[in-house]
Amino acid sequence: MSSYSGKVYVITGGSSGIGKALAQDALSKGAFVAVCGRDAQKLQAGFGATDKNLLCVKADVSIEQDCIALMEAVIAKWGRIDVLINNAGISMRALFEELDLKVLKELMDINFWGTVYCSKYALPAIKKSKGTIAAVSSIAGFRGLPCRTGYSASKFAMQGFMESLRTELLHTGVNVMWVCPGFIASNIRNVARGADGHAQKETPLDESKLMSAEECASIILKGIDKRKRTIVMTGQGKLTVLINKLFPSLADNMVYKHFLNEPDSPLKGYN
Repeated sequence: MSSYSGKVYVITGGSSGIGKALAQDALSKGAFVAVCGRDAQKLQAGFGATDKNLLCVKADVSIEQDCIALMEAVIAKWGRIDVLINNAGISMRALFEELDLKVLKELMDINFWGTVYCSKYALPAIKKSKGTIAAVSSIAGFRGLPCRTGYSASKFAMQGFMESLRTELLHTGVNVMWVCPGFIASNIRNVARGADGHAQKETPLDESKLMSAEECASIILKGIDKRKRTIVMTGQGKLTVLINKLFPSLADNMVYKHFLNEPDSPLKGYN
């Protein structure tokens, strides 16, 4: 019997990108999957024909009551939760000096508080199943990135929360893990917030050269199955974390130069 058969997965931010790929992969392996998103029509359209093993719930993870309703809907349908994957998130690209602080707050509300709310209300069920709480973080949670102050802050906060929670739950049978993809081909850069809070609607990267969302999802699900603690993806990501730990001043300069060379980098001409 598959290790996924009969297990209930809750995946936030399931409308596109990594979240959608996670849901499709878990469904193909025989799991029951609940996905949420802020746009119900986009969420339904993303999965096509109705699957009896799929539950789509309209929810904004930055709203506590929506997170409560999401977990209640899952319990009402299947009576259990085995895995929660806190995937919902947004990014940004702007100099802090020019940033409307509402952008930073929005990122914290979704990336950090969304993880906190969902973890809080899924926890009783996951303790019963001795399951897993996972979070999709970022290399930006290990190393602050220029022009991504709000994104880095939210991912640092997420990882601190997850590490504290893991330690609290160390002897309960619950596994807590976080995964840090590098640059993944997804919609996150297109909807990333600019200085004024509007989506930038473009990506500074060649998405065709990045790891696919499907490959990323496969790595995440294998990590959950093996009850890993942390996963840092891509050679560039692992090298960044290592250099930042051993040679932080060198990392400052390397990261600055990397983001300075992005197309239309906000750092150009800034001093």
